[in-house]
Amino acid sequence: MIRTGILADGDPIELLNGWLVTKMTKTPRHRLVTGLVRSALERIIPPGWYVDSQQPITLAASEPEPDGAVVRGQRRDYADRHPGPADVGLVVEVADSNLDRDREFRRTIYAQAGVPCYSVVNLIDDRVEVYSLCRPASGDASQYERRDFTAVDEVPVVLGGQEIGHVAVREILP
Repeated sequence: MIRTGILADGDPIELLNGWLVTKMTKTPRHRLVTGLVRSALERIIPPGWYVDSQQPITLAASEPEPDGAVVRGQRRDYADRHPGPADVGLVVEVADSNLDRDREFRRTIYAQAGVPCYSVVNLIDDRVEVYSLCRPASGDASQYERRDFTAVDEVPVVLGGQEIGHVAVREILP
């Protein structure tokens, strides 16, 4: 669509489940927390991974641009393609006005793609919701187990099935 001129590079849209969806306007709080999350993750991410922010990842019928993602490898590994689900260790969305979209719509998209961990920094309720992918015996990979963390908690960060550190919720809330 960009090549044919229907869309301009940088238009505020993303592809979600086959639909072109307008991105939400970012508030100052949203911008602040996105930066705080990125900084907190960068402090604990081991070699062989990097933290990306608001950049596309390619899924089967979606190309979301999450507020944060921990991606396997180095940035230059993706010169010819966007990271896919096998490349992404975790995804973070910061939610204020779009909490329901992030909790339900995006959560389902990431679960169906097999992204192992999806977190929502819920600015409405001042908490972090962590959704970890469960793989029940039926092979249904569309279910996440949810755990909530408040300002007094630390969120465990898991990559490749291993806990690599913690992020204190108070560090990332405004």
